[in-house]
Amino acid sequence: MTDTRSGFVTFVGRPNVGKSTLTNALVGEKVATTSEKPQTTRRAIRGIVNRPGGQLVVVDTPGIHRPRTLLGQRLNDLVEQVLGDVDVIAFCAPATEKVGPGDRRIAESLSGYPRAKKVALVTKTDAASRDQITERLVEVDALREDWAAVIPLSAVTNDQLDVLSDELLALMPVGPALYADDVVTDETLEDRIAEIIREAALHGVRDELPHSIAVTVDDVAAREDSDLTDVYANIVVERDSQKAIIIGRKGSRLADVGARARAGIEPLVGGRVYLSLHVRVAKEWQRDPKQLGRLGF
Repeated sequence: MTDTRSGFVTFVGRPNVGKSTLTNALVGEKVATTSEKPQTTRRAIRGIVNRPGGQLVVVDTPGIHRPRTLLGQRLNDLVEQVLGDVDVIAFCAPATEKVGPGDRRIAESLSGYPRAKKVALVTKTDAASRDQITERLVEVDALREDWAAVIPLSAVTNDQLDVLSDELLALMPVGPALYADDVVTDETLEDRIAEIIREAALHGVRDELPHSIAVTVDDVAAREDSDLTDVYANIVVERDSQKAIIIGRKGSRLADVGARARAGIEPLVGGRVYLSLHVRVAKEWQRDPKQLGRLGF
C-alpha cells in the first residue's frame, strides 16, 4: 500500500488569470466565485479534491494587487497569511498574454515563502495557439530556477487537470486526508449562498461597481409543509447611485440578479428556493474598519 498524501495548495497570479475557474474545475463543482471582473474573490475559500492517492485542499485567494482601500489591504494581508501556510504554491500565467512586470514581481515574491514548493502553470491553453503556448512555457520557466514542474492546462476543457492533480499530490507531505471524502468545501452554506448572490449581482455591471458590492445572508430556513427554502439576503453597496444601478428600471435588474442567484442556490440546497433580496447602502464601507468587520472582512 503506498502512502497517502494530503496538503494545501494555492494558486497565485495577477487578477483574472483563471485561479477561481481552476479551483472549481479541480474540485468538480463550484466553490469559488468566477467573474470576468478582476479581484472578485474576497475570502480564502477552500475546495477539496479527493484523489486515489490522497487529498488536495485548494485555497482560492484574492488576486495580489496594489491596494487602494482598507478592503484591498486586508485582502492582500489574507493572501500573505495563506502563502505562509500552504505546502505548494502554484503560479499561474495565461497562455494568451506575454509575461509582464506584474507576473515577474509575483514570481519573485514567492522567495519569501521558502517552506512551500513552487509549481508554474500556463493557463487558458484552450484560447491560445500552439506557438503562444510554447512561447509562454519558455517565458514562465525562466521566471524562477526552482519550479518543481511547469504545466500547460485549460480549466475550461479540463485539459491536463489530471496531470496537475497528480503532480500536486506527489509534492504533498505524507499523511491522512484532512477532510471527509464527501466534503467539497469548508465554506458554510450561508457563505456559499452569499458568494452566489454576489456573483449574480456582479454579472454585467459597470467597472466601478464590483468592489462596492458585498452580500450578507440573514436567514436560510426550510419552509414548513413545503419543499421551499426561504433565503433572506442583503446586497450592500456604498452609494445611493449604486443602489439604483443594482435595482435597475422598475426593479428589472434586481429581478435578473434574483433569478440568476436562485439558479445557483437551488442545486446547493437541493430544492426550490424563495429568495428575498434587499439592497442597502453602507457609505464607503471598503474604507471603514467597523463596516468591514460587520461584513466579515
